[in-house]
Amino acid sequence: MTKSRRPNRNRSANSTEQHFPSDEEIASLEIICEDGPLIAVNKPAGLLSQGAPRGVFCLPDYVKAYLKKKYDKPGNVYLGVLHRLDRPVTGVSIFSRNSKCAARLSEQFRERQVQKTYLAIVEGRLPNKEGELIDYIRKIPDQARAVIEPTETREAKQAVLKYQVLGETNGLSILEVKPITGRMHQIRIQFATRGNPILGDQLYGAKRTIDLQPLRDDYTQRVGLHAWKLKLLHPVRYDELEITAPIPADWPKAALQFVPDIE
Repeated sequence: MTKSRRPNRNRSANSTEQHFPSDEEIASLEIICEDGPLIAVNKPAGLLSQGAPRGVFCLPDYVKAYLKKKYDKPGNVYLGVLHRLDRPVTGVSIFSRNSKCAARLSEQFRERQVQKTYLAIVEGRLPNKEGELIDYIRKIPDQARAVIEPTETREAKQAVLKYQVLGETNGLSILEVKPITGRMHQIRIQFATRGNPILGDQLYGAKRTIDLQPLRDDYTQRVGLHAWKLKLLHPVRYDELEITAPIPADWPKAALQFVPDIE
């Protein structure tokens, strides 16, 4: 998939016509679930989940282009964006093809009924093999980063996650992480402030890239954090649905040996 490419077509400032990536550009879009109005993709690293600058394609644009082609839709394409993953993060990202089901799914996220499971590779070892982290996270205005504050305020919201260490190798720890809340950069900053930054996460103090090389001077676009599984209720049938995203092929093989369900 060509990431964040600017469309070639000209458009006026007042145009409401949607523009889409080409067939060639969407060829590598990895659809991992398409069930009624629900569609899930395995988001690649480096692609914005939403809110791309004018003239730049983001993940929903690729999904819309896929739906437009598959169902031969004329005109604009509706797509409900239900949650976002950070730009350097990979994994399960779900959408809705109609507004009614988008509202039902959004309510599940809002009421914390969706179970999210991440895999994370962090630098160093954790003092406890499992536990719960509780902090208060504040987004820095006009910056794409957050900080942890000592107490809860109007700007600093409580952030809670549970984790389990799956294995340790080569100075790294492989974690299964289940965020209870959904704060900005939550997993990344909660581990980083305890001395265990996500592998490749230069923004929060990592020293090595995902391929275990020293970090470059420029900001990395991929980190060792993967939205692995998402469990929710189907928006039409209301039965439980678990969606799993394959782990990136370029993750260190020494780390993957500890992940269950991977041979």
